[in-house]
Amino acid sequence: MIYMDHAATTKTVPEVVEAMLPYYTECYGNAGSIYGLGSKSRKAVIGAKETIADTLGADTNEIYFTAGGTESDNWALKGVYEAYQDKGRHIITTKIEHHAVLHTCEYLEKRGAQITYLDVDADGVVDLEQLKKAIRPDTILISVMYANNEIGTLQPIREIGEIAASCGILFHTDAVQAYGQIPICVSDCHIDLLSASGHKFGGPKGIGFLYISRKVRLHSFIHGGRQERGRRAGTENIPAIAGMAAAVKRACRIMEEKTKRETEMRDYLIARIEQEIPRVRLNGHRTKRLPGNVNFCFESVESESALIMLDMQGICASGGSACTTGSLDPSHVLLAIGLSPDSARSSIRLTLGEENTKEEIDTVVEELMRIVEKLRGIREM
Repeated sequence: MIYMDHAATTKTVPEVVEAMLPYYTECYGNAGSIYGLGSKSRKAVIGAKETIADTLGADTNEIYFTAGGTESDNWALKGVYEAYQDKGRHIITTKIEHHAVLHTCEYLEKRGAQITYLDVDADGVVDLEQLKKAIRPDTILISVMYANNEIGTLQPIREIGEIAASCGILFHTDAVQAYGQIPICVSDCHIDLLSASGHKFGGPKGIGFLYISRKVRLHSFIHGGRQERGRRAGTENIPAIAGMAAAVKRACRIMEEKTKRETEMRDYLIARIEQEIPRVRLNGHRTKRLPGNVNFCFESVESESALIMLDMQGICASGGSACTTGSLDPSHVLLAIGLSPDSARSSIRLTLGEENTKEEIDTVVEELMRIVEKLRGIREM
């Protein structure tokens, strides 16, 4: 098998599994218990928060564990809207956000929120002048993803944060694809809320976190016990928390070398496809993109058929976000960058990881050449 869908999820690495195992067996105590067994779990939670906070330049008390990126996005948007309605009901986001943000915005619109959805250019980058013009006296939140999950484009997060801060507006970024892949400093970028998910960088599924700046006042998202300082009730998932902390440490340790290698392989893959397969279009910014992200449209090719044929050869790829698999609608991201519905349905996303090799890339390109030629031949008959 050749796995090139790391944007969908990553393999839980062995050292992460090892870090999790003790909390399923000998250290199984509830972190809320006062006896020694519970204190071991409590120390794991505190230690994990310290690890994550250090990577962001944040304080330990600004890290809150969630069930993943989707919950973190929901909490950020719903929480700010509920807590800041006395100031206003206007939220600014973009047309290319993950559905965890877009569908939450739709939910909030039904409850009185006014949402501005910013356009992006052909590379998927937000226009900062359009952002400035969209700001109103009643704007309470700007939510722009750090890196797009489909086309890999990196947004000018620092500049967006500066605009938000200068206007006294809270700034949230969905960093699910970026965290653990590239360095992030919340203070440098004026980020007030940040969402991340453990399974995108070698950690377990079902665990994530939301960074909430101490200056942000949010009400409880899940009511019940006093966990997460009363803001998110429920017994902590200690094994997953310990596993994510181990994944964070590992991601930081290998980030520089991993980024360099994946960027080189990404550019090699892009070059081979553009040189050897005619009538293709690279989606997303050519250089300001995630190290391992490659997204192409193959003219006159239905991506679903191509992906099935790739799978038959043991190659795992996708047509876009894993969260929209099975949808008949073309990608909202590709439509937003100006592609036609037919072109959007011809896209294939290949996302590289640390274990992928140049030989695997060569194999994938050879198979793509064969598959594209065959599908175009069938369509043109």
